[in-house]
Amino acid sequence: MSAPPVGILPRGGEGVNGWPLATLARTAGSGILNPVRVTLIAALLPATLLAGCAGGVSFSNLTPGRPLTITGELYRPEGPGPFPAMVLLHGCGGVEALHGRWARWLIERGYVALVVDSWTPRGIVENCSKDTPDPERTERFDDAFGALRYLQSRPFVDPHRIGAMGWSNGGVFAMAVINGPSLDRARKRGVMLPPVGFRLGVGIYPGGCFSLVEELVVAPLLVLIGEADDWTPARICAEMVNAMRAKGAEARITIYPGAYHYFDNVDYPLQVLPDVENRYKPGGCCGATVSHQPGAAAAAFAEVEAFLAGHLGFFSAPRSPRR
Repeated sequence: MSAPPVGILPRGGEGVNGWPLATLARTAGSGILNPVRVTLIAALLPATLLAGCAGGVSFSNLTPGRPLTITGELYRPEGPGPFPAMVLLHGCGGVEALHGRWARWLIERGYVALVVDSWTPRGIVENCSKDTPDPERTERFDDAFGALRYLQSRPFVDPHRIGAMGWSNGGVFAMAVINGPSLDRARKRGVMLPPVGFRLGVGIYPGGCFSLVEELVVAPLLVLIGEADDWTPARICAEMVNAMRAKGAEARITIYPGAYHYFDNVDYPLQVLPDVENRYKPGGCCGATVSHQPGAAAAAFAEVEAFLAGHLGFFSAPRSPRR
């Protein structure tokens, strides 16, 4: 059975804070319930993978003619690998504790994680607020592919099993790196894309869905977003996913009832950020509601776990030869 175009998780049931971990995603307009399988990968991994290490790295992005050295934090499980990997792309606020928490969660499941810092090398603190620096849209795309090339050069990474995951502003680039027209435009700019590209993309409350409604991803895409998000509205991302699916793309979206932007970020209790730019407010400014919501966060972790397992697999230590 193919994945539903739009999933809305029901309230109530067993699980965390009333959200079932083995969730049911309801297909919009069809009334059909489809089980979302939650794979308990961590229980299958060798104990040595549950530890890991992190360290700062740098690499060149792929901007033609003027490559920039980008910094990042590399998290890897113990052992030689080769492991599947994820490139993590921050939102407009830059790298936050959230991204380290997700990276550590990934290494516990046998994935390498590279948190890319696109702001510090450009002297940017944040670009959420009005009149803050706004790099060219292509620059973060080029950063992501620089991160891909870097990971593919590491002996402990499987170069054929690397995905991208981004939050908010970074979410649109996690989608763009698997978007066919974006890849074509990059080649026309002279970007030397790696022969093996990103295997999948995950957008968590992604910005920029409106810019991709007429386009088409060429690798599996998962979008996770809150129903109450007033910064990156769910309805527009649903329109994008449904349009792509109509063209044959492997794309799905899950909408969490009552959830706001930053639903997976414990550092944001319910509040309004008054100064952030918001194209959906009069004049494009300003304000957005944000809130950590444990139920939506737990469901999102479960969906990402199942999605990665289904498309990247996970590392399994070689068995000792039988005697």
